[in-house]
Amino acid sequence: MNIKAAGAEYALKYAVQRDHGDRAQLIEGVIVPESRPWSHEAAAHSLRTQLSTRAAELGCVIGSGNLDLSGSPNWYVPDLAVVPAAAAKNADALLPDQTLLIVEVTSESSAETDRQVKRRRYAEYGAPLYLLVDRQQRALTLFAAPGRLGYTRITGPLPYAGTPLPLPAPFDLTLDTSGL
Repeated sequence: MNIKAAGAEYALKYAVQRDHGDRAQLIEGVIVPESRPWSHEAAAHSLRTQLSTRAAELGCVIGSGNLDLSGSPNWYVPDLAVVPAAAAKNADALLPDQTLLIVEVTSESSAETDRQVKRRRYAEYGAPLYLLVDRQQRALTLFAAPGRLGYTRITGPLPYAGTPLPLPAPFDLTLDTSGL
């Protein structure tokens, strides 16, 4: 990336953060304001509750903080991310490879982006686990083993009306999907 392109990327990401706060993302260079219905928040809350004890044991925090995809026109705010507390402590943004798990819960406006663009970008930037909770298709899919061409291990799509979903190490727990 040349200096001019890097400067433009920085300026755009800075503008999104300062002018739109934490409720906007930059997806493939387009500013996308976020508005989440309560049904969306309920699904995220169910997962946060199930992950919280194990995250604490791993020395991690769960949040929806900023993820910077350096070198690209992307600045994401996932619905949930599990990250090491030490990495999160003084960070404005983290890289996807600094997470242990990223969760996106689809809405009508974000479903295709979450299914396609974010899945590709999270793999490209090394997010070890990406859980897609697809509310429109009432299914969930766990993507693991990221690489430049995408994820190489995929579990799902599974119906989430109570289908248990095992999370691999370091989590080693099974998610109950009945509350989604």
